[in-house]
Amino acid sequence: DILKQIADMWKNNRQKILNASNEITNTIQPRQGLNTPVNTINIETSRNCYGQLKNSFDAKWGGFGASPKFPIPHHLTFLLRWHKRSADPFALKMVEKTLVAMRRGGIFDQIGFGFHRYSVDEKWLVPHFEKMLYDQALLAIAYIEAYQATKEKRFAIIAQEIFTYVLRDMTDPNGGFYSAEDADSEGKEGLFYVWKRKDIIDHLGEKEGDLFCRFYDISDKDNFGEGFSIPHISLSLEDFAKQEGIEPEKLEDHLRNARSRLFPVRGKRIHPLKDDKILTAWNGLMIAALSKGYQAMGDKRYADAAMASADFILTKLRGADGRLFRRFRHGDVAYPGYLDDYAFLVWGLIELYEATFEVHYLEEAVALNKAMIDIFWDKKGGGLYFTGKGNETLITVSKDAYDGALPSGNSVAAQNFLRLGRMTGNVDLEQKAEQIIRSFSRYVNTSPMGYTQLLAAVDFIAGPAQEIVIAGDPVNKNTQSMIRTVQEKFLPNKVVLLYHNGSDGKRLEALSPFVQRMGQINQKPAVYICKQYACQIPVTEVDRLDLLLH
Repeated sequence: DILKQIADMWKNNRQKILNASNEITNTIQPRQGLNTPVNTINIETSRNCYGQLKNSFDAKWGGFGASPKFPIPHHLTFLLRWHKRSADPFALKMVEKTLVAMRRGGIFDQIGFGFHRYSVDEKWLVPHFEKMLYDQALLAIAYIEAYQATKEKRFAIIAQEIFTYVLRDMTDPNGGFYSAEDADSEGKEGLFYVWKRKDIIDHLGEKEGDLFCRFYDISDKDNFGEGFSIPHISLSLEDFAKQEGIEPEKLEDHLRNARSRLFPVRGKRIHPLKDDKILTAWNGLMIAALSKGYQAMGDKRYADAAMASADFILTKLRGADGRLFRRFRHGDVAYPGYLDDYAFLVWGLIELYEATFEVHYLEEAVALNKAMIDIFWDKKGGGLYFTGKGNETLITVSKDAYDGALPSGNSVAAQNFLRLGRMTGNVDLEQKAEQIIRSFSRYVNTSPMGYTQLLAAVDFIAGPAQEIVIAGDPVNKNTQSMIRTVQEKFLPNKVVLLYHNGSDGKRLEALSPFVQRMGQINQKPAVYICKQYACQIPVTEVDRLDLLLH
């Protein structure tokens, strides 16, 4: 009867149905960017964001808010930028406390490395055991930037541990990165990751096993149920070593050896299912993370892995017309790419260029960024829609900048526009970044803590931002020293180009014509540090460069 009534209404009163559907669509249509903003975003917005983060900070356990507790790495990278700008020590304290607490908690896989998705409690102890590629990428970036900002080696080590897990367990032989590992095995969440004290003693022996269990809080009381414990660190290595009367280095060696013996034992268990889809967007994030890892730590394996993934995506997940696809699995490519596929991959390619200075990756970043604008840009209100030309038609068109567990495509695109604008001299891209920010200003000013990735773009605009051009042969030792001097520092609002004679130099000139004015000085590599394209006198000495960058 209902279907008959609907058919009769469609036949006899069609316009009324169409009018009602239009009203519903207009009601649920996202408002972001579709109204004229009532105000703009500036550094005061960032100050307010800092205040919100400070008020929600968990001083005892680190992180923000109560349980369940998500890492949200862009909160931490925003705070690093705010600390650099304001010199407020508490901004850095929140970052350090959170990064250390997460590494000690059960949210981190203490035996095989890598982070689980989130913690169900405020202590970071009991995680949802799923492991996501995007968490590994974004958290690695946060630890790398903390290392660059503080020079504390422990943060570099944690980033290396994340990469160890990704390169070992989440990398396809052809170069792409898998999406996730499930939480369950044998029908129970977390069973793969938890231990009984007796099992540890059986494999390590009474003395070594007891020390390992006490350090990682594995006891018969358990903290997971049914006698199982989630390995975590309740006392720092230094404090535990002091308590035991052991040299910290000796304790660290013991724990490393014990983990290496337990890892293959755990490997014999039934593994959680692996989601072996290769997603363009999440690969873009991991390319960015590995590229930043190479820049900060100089480990060529990270650059090689980033290039392998980028080459895989650019060849396997791109159509003949240049359009990106969203996912690859077992040779099957599917779904035209969405905004985040483009924005995150462009981010990765920019970082990969600044890591390797292979002009090819900068060319690809520029081309894909141009395609993204053509496909997703809102010509009326500014900003980028999540879907665009070639995607499925939806009842409502989404356009958002909210930075949740993942940063939004608009937030990342704004930073890409700013960086590519400075790298190529394309002022229009910088204007588009400002349009994105203005189009969401009403929402950002209301709740800035929800837009920490977008506020990183605001920080770039507020400046000072630096355009750094290194003129010199990349195989020259002095050129390499200058590159390392730039790459190892925490300079979030900078872009870097390497210019030298040859075919790559000509290709860079085509992208960035202004580099033609910048060459070596007296046959020595030279570095040009510019702000808004106004350059200081070039420097040819590494010590002088180091001083200027400080």
